[in-house]
Amino acid sequence: MSRRRIISPRSKCTESVAKLTHIDEHNRPAMVDISAKSATNREAHARSIVVLPATVLAELDDDEIQSKKGPVFATAIIAGVMAAKKTHELIPFCHPLGLESCDVTIAVNEGHAIVDCVCKVHHKTGVEMEALTGASIAALTIYDMCKAMSHDIVISETRLIAKSGGKQDYRSGD
Repeated sequence: MSRRRIISPRSKCTESVAKLTHIDEHNRPAMVDISAKSATNREAHARSIVVLPATVLAELDDDEIQSKKGPVFATAIIAGVMAAKKTHELIPFCHPLGLESCDVTIAVNEGHAIVDCVCKVHHKTGVEMEALTGASIAALTIYDMCKAMSHDIVISETRLIAKSGGKQDYRSGD
């Protein structure tokens, strides 16, 4: 039987936990204080990949899938943007951001729906979580709208592709 280590807000601080940004000096969960930071242009690009089985792909017509619930990709794009705008309501320590741009796109390639979400803002904190949330919810919306056709749909990954602004820029190696 494997043992799981349970971390609570009152657990002793270890070296790896001490590096987390959302833990205060008393080892309690906390929102990062950004009050002294300068606002800069921030951008993040996240991607989710949805593996579509043949039964769902058979319904693809002119880059869209029409379901009983409506146009799948168009609805997923709207859901992704709405979710990105509400990220601070879903993730406890995210700062509320007035997104200045949120672009969700969906492309089908070799049986995969590639969901990209790019968010932009001029603020003191980044928009990675907004982009990840937007991509994730768009992918989940595709699943929800297509599940009547097949439950073999797989959301295979959600990840950050790139971010800019703030302390350091990032671009995935892929």
